[in-house]
Amino acid sequence: RKIFFWVFGGLVGLMLLLMFVVWPIMKTNTKKISPEQNITYTQGDLELYAFYSSPGKKGRVIFGELVPYNEVWRTGANEASTFTTNKDLFINGKDLPKGTYSLWTIPGETSWQVIFNSEMYGWGVKFTDQTASRDPKYDVVVATVSSSKSLTITENFTISFSEVGEDNLMILAWDNIVVPVLLQEK
Repeated sequence: RKIFFWVFGGLVGLMLLLMFVVWPIMKTNTKKISPEQNITYTQGDLELYAFYSSPGKKGRVIFGELVPYNEVWRTGANEASTFTTNKDLFINGKDLPKGTYSLWTIPGETSWQVIFNSEMYGWGVKFTDQTASRDPKYDVVVATVSSSKSLTITENFTISFSEVGEDNLMILAWDNIVVPVLLQEK
C-alpha cells in the first residue's frame, strides 16, 4: 500500500513538473523563434484584429516544402492564428458574421483556400502527428483566393491589412508569396 502511494505521488509530481515547469519553458523558447504578433486595423467604424506567431524563412524553401501544398496549415506557428471583426463581412461573396475565428489556410501553387473556423484551438497542430488541429465541421467561410509571387522576400510570415477603395484587404505574406483576401463590409 505504501509503494502504491509512493508511485502515485511520484507520477503526480512528475506531471506537475511537466505542466508548470517544462511546458512554459518550451513555449517561451518557441515564442523566441516565432514571436507573437497582434495586428489591429481600424477603418471608419470597422475594426479588424489578427493574432499569429511569425516564423522566419531562415534560408528554407517555404511553400511546397516546409509548408506543403494542398494541406491545411495553421497560418503561422505555435497557436492557431485568430481573426476578429466587429462587423459582418463578405469574403469572396460569402457571409462572415462579426466575431472571432481561428484562421487556417490550404496553400496551393496559384491559389489558396483561406478558412475562418468558429472554434478556438489551444495549439495549431496535434501533438500526436503534427497535423492541423482544425475541425472542418466548424468552418464558417472557406474562400479560394489567388496567390502571387512578389519581387521581394518577406523574411517572417506576416499578416497585414490595407484599404482598397471602399473595401479592405487582409494580406498574408511570406517568402516570395503574397495572398490578398478581399474583406467587404455588409
